[in-house]
Amino acid sequence: MESAPDLESPSDGSSRTESGVAGSSARREYERRKAKDEENLRKKWGPIGVIAVALSDERQSTKSWERGAIGEERLGARLDSLATDGIAVLHDRRIPGSKANIDHIAITTAGIWVIDAKRYKGRPELKIDGGILRPRTEKFLVGGRDCTKLIDGALKQVDTVRNLFHDAPVTGALCFVEADWPLIGGSFSTQGVHVLWPKRLTELLVQETTGEIDVPAMHKLVASRFKPA
Repeated sequence: MESAPDLESPSDGSSRTESGVAGSSARREYERRKAKDEENLRKKWGPIGVIAVALSDERQSTKSWERGAIGEERLGARLDSLATDGIAVLHDRRIPGSKANIDHIAITTAGIWVIDAKRYKGRPELKIDGGILRPRTEKFLVGGRDCTKLIDGALKQVDTVRNLFHDAPVTGALCFVEADWPLIGGSFSTQGVHVLWPKRLTELLVQETTGEIDVPAMHKLVASRFKPA
C-alpha cells in the first residue's frame, strides 16, 4: 500500500525519553542472540573463528528479531510524528508481571489503542467458514499462513490494558509494516482487532477527536502502569 513510510523523529528529546524507544527490547534481544551465535562459532572453529563469523550467515531465528525491531522502529517513528495535545504515544512497554511487552500504545481523547507491529511478507486476509448450517469461524491468514494466534495475542494485550483502565475504551490493532495490501481496501477487523497498515492506522487515530479523555494525564497514568521494556 505504501512504499516509503515517513520516518520523522520527534524533536523533543524529553518526550522521547518519557514515551520510550520503539523496538528497543527487540533490538537488544537481536544483539544478544547475535553475540551468542558469534561466540559459539569462535569456540567451534578456534583459531579460524573470526573467519567463520565473517563468512557465516545469521541464523533465521536471530535475524527475525532484527526484522521485528525494524518494523517497530518504523511504525514508532510514524506514531511519534502524530504526537500532539490530542494524541500521545508510548513504545515498548512491559506488561506487568510478565516478560512480554506491548509494542505501542496510542492515547487519544476517545480512548486507548494497543498496537502490535508486524513486519511480515504476504497479504493479510480473513477467511470465514460456516454460516447458516454450521458455526461461523474466522481464520486470520498472512500470505496463506494461518496466523490466527496473532489475533489471540492482540486480544490478550487489549484485555490487560482494559482491566487496568476501566473508564477508557480500549482498541486493539495489528499493524503490518511491509505486507502486500491491495490497491483498494484491504484493512479489516476481526474480534474487534483492526488489521491494517501504518498510514491507515494514523488516519484512524487522527480521526478520534471526540471524547473526554485528558490525553496528557492518561499518558502519564498509562506510563506509570506499563514501564519501558
